[in-house]
Amino acid sequence: MARRYDPDRRTRIIDAALRVIVADGIAGLSHRSVAAEADVPLGSTTYHFGSLDELLTAALRRSNENFAQALRDSEVCAGGADGGEGASSGARLADELTRVLGEWFAGERGAIELEYELYLAALRRPELRPVAAEWTTSAVELLSTRTDPATARALVALMGGLCLQVLLTGSAFDADHTREMLARVVDGCA
Repeated sequence: MARRYDPDRRTRIIDAALRVIVADGIAGLSHRSVAAEADVPLGSTTYHFGSLDELLTAALRRSNENFAQALRDSEVCAGGADGGEGASSGARLADELTRVLGEWFAGERGAIELEYELYLAALRRPELRPVAAEWTTSAVELLSTRTDPATARALVALMGGLCLQVLLTGSAFDADHTREMLARVVDGCA
């Protein structure tokens, strides 16, 4: 029997792994569960990903890309109408970051939980740490188009902390509080 050419299979397997983690957490991730979710033979998952750690790495990288793309698609990188210059550019940056986070929380909460579960998995799985660090590096680089690198790192840390608090407490995303805290960081470092 001829082998079927399926160039998107690896991507489908990663997407299936993300769905499995959303539904069952990392503990529910196995080659078998991902193969069933992706509707591919079990051998396909082990062919593309020799270990679950390889699959987790690919899933974490995909999650990183999703948030970085949200930042790139926003006005955060564009710098607003005046290119990010002027006395109120810090307030515009805080507004835009708040809008991005608000849209993130307005979407599927499971997707945010997934990203944090993968990110925090790096605490116990050292092989994931470089990939988790890619998210921070990417976000800092994107925000550094609007502010200095130290402020960008502080903004990334604050956004991560605020999001984690919302997830852990089950509370609603508080846009006013978020905007105020982000503006304090931007204004305090200006």
